[in-house]
Amino acid sequence: MIFTPELQQLSSSRGGGTSRLPKEVLPARAGSLAYGPARVRGAPPTTWASRGQISYLDSGYVIMNDTLTSDVIGRRVEVNGEHATVRFSGIVPPVAGLWLGVEWDNPERGKHDGSHDGTVYFKCRHPTGGSFIRPNKVNFGVDFLTAVKNRYVLEDAPEEDGKGQIIIIGNKPVETIGFDSIIKQQSQLSKLQDISLRNCAVNCAGDKGAIAKACPNIRKVDLSRNLLSSWDEVLDIADQLKHLEVLNLSENKLSFPLASLTLTRAFPALKILALNRTGITWVEVLRCASGWPVLEELYLASNDLFISERPADVLQTLKLLDLSSNQSIDENQLFLIAYLPRLEQLILSDVGISSIHFPDAVAGQKTLMFPSLQYLIVNDNQISQWSFINELDKLQSLHALSCTRNPLMQEGKAAQTTHQFIIAKIGQLKTLNKCEILPEERRGAELDYRKAFGNEWKAAGGHQDPDRNRPNEEFVAAHPRYQLLCLKYGAPEDGELKTQQPFVLKNQLLTLKIKYPNQVDQKVLEKQLPASMTIQKVKGLLARLLRVPVSELLLSYESPKMPGREIGLENDQQSLQFYSVESGDCLLVRW
Repeated sequence: MIFTPELQQLSSSRGGGTSRLPKEVLPARAGSLAYGPARVRGAPPTTWASRGQISYLDSGYVIMNDTLTSDVIGRRVEVNGEHATVRFSGIVPPVAGLWLGVEWDNPERGKHDGSHDGTVYFKCRHPTGGSFIRPNKVNFGVDFLTAVKNRYVLEDAPEEDGKGQIIIIGNKPVETIGFDSIIKQQSQLSKLQDISLRNCAVNCAGDKGAIAKACPNIRKVDLSRNLLSSWDEVLDIADQLKHLEVLNLSENKLSFPLASLTLTRAFPALKILALNRTGITWVEVLRCASGWPVLEELYLASNDLFISERPADVLQTLKLLDLSSNQSIDENQLFLIAYLPRLEQLILSDVGISSIHFPDAVAGQKTLMFPSLQYLIVNDNQISQWSFINELDKLQSLHALSCTRNPLMQEGKAAQTTHQFIIAKIGQLKTLNKCEILPEERRGAELDYRKAFGNEWKAAGGHQDPDRNRPNEEFVAAHPRYQLLCLKYGAPEDGELKTQQPFVLKNQLLTLKIKYPNQVDQKVLEKQLPASMTIQKVKGLLARLLRVPVSELLLSYESPKMPGREIGLENDQQSLQFYSVESGDCLLVRW
């Protein structure tokens, strides 16, 4: 499971919850202000309730009459769908009344840098990241359990007769009205295992123990894009979810602890954690990681991370690490995570990387780094040199690679050749850019690669005679697997190299015989076909020639270089060149 910052918000049967300030932010004295819901039991929905100088609307909004406490600073808030952090609370002359100074997550939403008329009230990272807002325009959010109820507890139908049940409490009979509804709601919540509270304005855990009592079986929680402001608030929630395995906290601007977590405040069952766009640093990751003893997948995209130290006794169970869109990461930082023993998938999309070198292994040898890495994603980077691909062949366990949208991956006619060369350069690769590499494709790619660089090989000292085959170090460094391919398929002959040059193969004509194994009356034909011609077009040509429906044609070919072997041409979108069809080969047509 991969969490990204663009996780789609799940639909719900009810709207978002009402807004309220956490208990610790509520002022104690009369005349001070708070922002939170209050309800007059039994009153109509439009009723106002008053507590001292604070007026509450049933919807959760309030009338502010005085000042907020300083505890409001640092709280996360929502205003008209936009998220921000409170940086200031007070008076901003000459305009009377209380103002909140907020720093927007989206700096384009703001108007200034926290200054007004030459006075600095707070500071922003962006010159237009700040605004002053009246408190009654701000949503401070709801606690976790309120958000769960808002989204997952269904409204009950009205009572038909208004009568309740009679139950015995002690020795007295008591009539209960709505008791079944309460039991039903509790039953609904206790069954929840997978919940999505994305963008539900969750700001805290709420009453201590309430989550554990109401929702004891939750295993997966999406809390992305909420109003959580600190890791302690996350811990207050997680401490009550002992079976929690998957947690998405992406897009919450969190403050993290200054010391490592104690074992009493840990995530004992957590396997997947998403912290994309949370502002976490690498030091904070390692500091918190002591509380993730069985974590397998960690998503840290878009945090401007700089990997500054090796994980020591943490993250040792990690199988997947996503570092996408952290533009400060380079190959030297990657070496610091190169010895995570179980790391199987590494996502490095859009980090700006252009080179990598494993200094502990020479060309043709395997590195000790990333010993378990099977799947590497390096999309949207600056990879333009074949040396990057050569180095990947040193990885012991690499079976899958995705490297789309890099300068090396050329568009147009050369794209297929580049695809083949990557296959030829990484011997153990089984999947490239999410496409399975079939044995026939690997064979064709390696043969084409061997031919394409045959002249360069000879010029560097290569020779068909094994005793005289000594290409120089420069060639071996540029083509580490070439000698292995010569052992596998034989050294290229001089006749092949006269016409085979890099990237010319697509434009040449192939002289092919065409036979019909199941049709003894059909004569053998000889045709010249472009090497770049797709199997689909070859079938179309043969269908017109033989007057047979295209859908009924099955093609294969045999080569005098491989007597007794027949190779199927199964992919209609691939070319003759893709399957290494050469002049002198024979197409076999069946229907």
